[in-house]
Amino acid sequence: MIQRILGIDPGTHHMGYGLIDVHNWEGRYVTAGVLNAKRTLSLGERLHHIHTKLLHVVEAWRPEVIAIEEPFVPIEAATRGGPKANIRSAIAVGQAQAIALMVAAHYHLPVFRYAPTLVKSAVSGYGQGSKDQVATMVGLLLNLPTRPGSTDASDALAVALCYIQQEHLKTLTE
Repeated sequence: MIQRILGIDPGTHHMGYGLIDVHNWEGRYVTAGVLNAKRTLSLGERLHHIHTKLLHVVEAWRPEVIAIEEPFVPIEAATRGGPKANIRSAIAVGQAQAIALMVAAHYHLPVFRYAPTLVKSAVSGYGQGSKDQVATMVGLLLNLPTRPGSTDASDALAVALCYIQQEHLKTLTE
């Protein structure tokens, strides 16, 4: 049986998405891209725009599962009064994540959420891997002729690959 996974790298300006078909725990690249919203739009307008585009992606590609990267707030920013920009950024990513959750609920799709360090570790073997390392490994793992064109798209594919790895690990430990 083939299962289609939609990986999401949430953002309020650029939301990466990546679709992978899975058969016998092997992933096959389907498509990936970025849903863009103009920076000149208000936050509400950007979220609405991304929501509409994500609905179209799900309608067109019919995934069976959605895997989403969780927002990340560095501990020092949360505990020592660090840069407020980090916290604001995490809140914005959380709002974009909520859009993906709403789309999943609209189509009655199961959702799996993963921390950025787990996603990076799943594809690069190192939870602190750079975006460049993640993009390179995504290309290698999916046998792509070139790396995905955008870090948002490669991050979304990495989230889908993380789902495959985590679900496979569950079957091995049951």
